[in-house]
Amino acid sequence: MEKPHAICMPFPAQGHINAMLKVAKLLHFRGFHVTFVHTEYNSARIGSSNEMSPLLAADGFRFESIPDSLLPSINPTTKQDLPSLVLAVCNEFLSPFRDLMKRLNDPSGVPPVTCVSDCITGFTLEIAKEFGIPDLFLSSFSASGFMALFHLKELMEKGLVPIKSEDDLTNGYLDTPIDWMPGMKNMRIKDLPSFVRSTDPNDIFFNFSKDEIQSAFRADAIIINTFDDLEEPILDAMSSSLLPPIYCLGPLTQAMLAVDDNQLESINGNMWEEHTNCLAWLDQKSPGSVIYVNFGSITVMTSQHLVEFAWGLVKSGYEFLWIIRPDVVIGESSVLPKELLDETMKRGLVTSWCPQVDVLEHASIGGFLTHCGWNSTMEALSAGVPMICWPFFADQQTNCRYVCANWGVGTEIDVRVKREEVGERIREMMGGGKKGEEMRKMASKWKESASRTISPGGKSLENFEKVVKLLMKEKDG
Repeated sequence: MEKPHAICMPFPAQGHINAMLKVAKLLHFRGFHVTFVHTEYNSARIGSSNEMSPLLAADGFRFESIPDSLLPSINPTTKQDLPSLVLAVCNEFLSPFRDLMKRLNDPSGVPPVTCVSDCITGFTLEIAKEFGIPDLFLSSFSASGFMALFHLKELMEKGLVPIKSEDDLTNGYLDTPIDWMPGMKNMRIKDLPSFVRSTDPNDIFFNFSKDEIQSAFRADAIIINTFDDLEEPILDAMSSSLLPPIYCLGPLTQAMLAVDDNQLESINGNMWEEHTNCLAWLDQKSPGSVIYVNFGSITVMTSQHLVEFAWGLVKSGYEFLWIIRPDVVIGESSVLPKELLDETMKRGLVTSWCPQVDVLEHASIGGFLTHCGWNSTMEALSAGVPMICWPFFADQQTNCRYVCANWGVGTEIDVRVKREEVGERIREMMGGGKKGEEMRKMASKWKESASRTISPGGKSLENFEKVVKLLMKEKDG
């Protein structure tokens, strides 16, 4: 019997690629042909960051690329400019994606029977409709993050966002409660996506997110990397709205454990080379003794922030594994002053990228200092690791609020970053105090819940089977 063919189109940023790649692998493992679409820039970047190209496809799993119109001469070491990327997604991707679909629909091949696309790549809806196939949206955000983005339009209509002046950042306005969004609790304006802090009503990120997320109404279904126990009130609110059917498949990282395929395992979407030597270093450490620090693929900070984090880590009294990307400091090298670097190396290990899931699952990790990107948050919850949160961009503020106020597994660091607070938060989490114990207890609870939902009889596993049946039905007409 001919296998069904799914085309997967992520938003071309690292976190979105990671989530989509997991969904693509799960579909392939269940018997689908998969075409995974990168931009030309990302394809070159990913290929250059690995000794063995992760773009060498497995049988029935292939990669295609479309031009992003941004870099006529591709330099794989150049960081993608996010505003330009957003404009390209809005204005340039539709036509190349249509051309790709025409090629894939050649009668001599296996035409796609479904499109799985990111919930902020709404251009795919038009193409899927042209070719008569369903388009399933993948939310790379949490359900709470999705809901917060979904209500940006209403928040703007109420005159609450964007903020009116820079004064609103410091005069208490950000603490204004938002108590009317269905299913969401303990929310303030400061817990909404970062774009609301712009004073520019034409802010590209605010308007892109506000407009693109509304296209979810037209998707055939929405799949989310979350699980019912974690976000049940929000999921209930989403299901009772006019949105299409919603399927929670998370945690995707845990679901991937069932995929026993060496070819698929070798495929990755990392734009930075992973250094695995940190795992041997962790092997030498006592259980729960190391703080893991990683601010993700997009976060940038000032050199002063970097120094404050470094001194906070050094003075915390705990050993640490710190991931510092070469481009993490705004406009400067991400190199610490020599005196501080010497102090850092006495107590910690610094590297540029790592296999994060393996690190979080390591017995020596006792806490995670994180930007609260959703992939990182779910991976920490799945591993039972409590978090210290320093949100930077997009939905990270919303994730931080839920981690700290609703799920009880984290604490937040002030945006200004002071070494004393960094050290204090680490000691609070890693030590034997009551608050640290409570966070570890809740982290263990969510770990068990995450494991249950992707086990036989679990809700996320059942949802995945529903998605597979839905797509198989489309194949059979």
